[in-house]
Amino acid sequence: MIGIHLDRPIGEGLHVLCLGAHSDDIEIGCGGTMLRFLRERGDVSVRWVVLTGNEQRAEEARRSAALFLEHARESEVVVHGFRDGFLPYVGAEVKDAFEGLKDGPTPDLIFTHHGRDLHQDHRLLSELTWNTFRDHLVLEYEIPKYDGGLATPNFFMPIDKGTLRQKTDLLMRMFATQRDKRWFTPETFEGLMRLRGIEGASPTGYAEGFHLRKVRYNAG
Repeated sequence: MIGIHLDRPIGEGLHVLCLGAHSDDIEIGCGGTMLRFLRERGDVSVRWVVLTGNEQRAEEARRSAALFLEHARESEVVVHGFRDGFLPYVGAEVKDAFEGLKDGPTPDLIFTHHGRDLHQDHRLLSELTWNTFRDHLVLEYEIPKYDGGLATPNFFMPIDKGTLRQKTDLLMRMFATQRDKRWFTPETFEGLMRLRGIEGASPTGYAEGFHLRKVRYNAG
């Protein structure tokens, strides 16, 4: 298994943009990775953007983001109020929201949905991410769901057991509106990370998986 390093040394500052269609998507898809980044680096600034949410889910999103981003150097949490499941049908308004993301520091790393996700909201976010940020490092995360559709990732972030349990505990504690869903269980999230740990030869046995479309070798 070949490893890579970010070309932004610790101390120089790392700007991360996290994008999610729904209030729990970022936490499910890259929550462990963000917890690890923020534990290992003290120079990470995060912009955390959720596109949909009624009043209750929006409040869950804000409270969860505050806990996941507790150790960020700087953080900005934005929760829009678009209707869940209807993002493609108000595409112009969603596109405007993405255009606003061009303001502020240029992200060194972007997390977004997988482009072939079977959920229509997820696919649109991935498409707009690539429309808006065409020369950036983008990692597309995965969301387990009733519809299936999980593919084989090609980028893996090893996650230790402590971080894994922190992630799953926060998910179960912060998203009360989702706990009645059959798939929203610690076993779902831990099982997927165990499978990705096997595929990614993680030294901890666990990992989060991502899809990496483009990366360029820089000499020197």
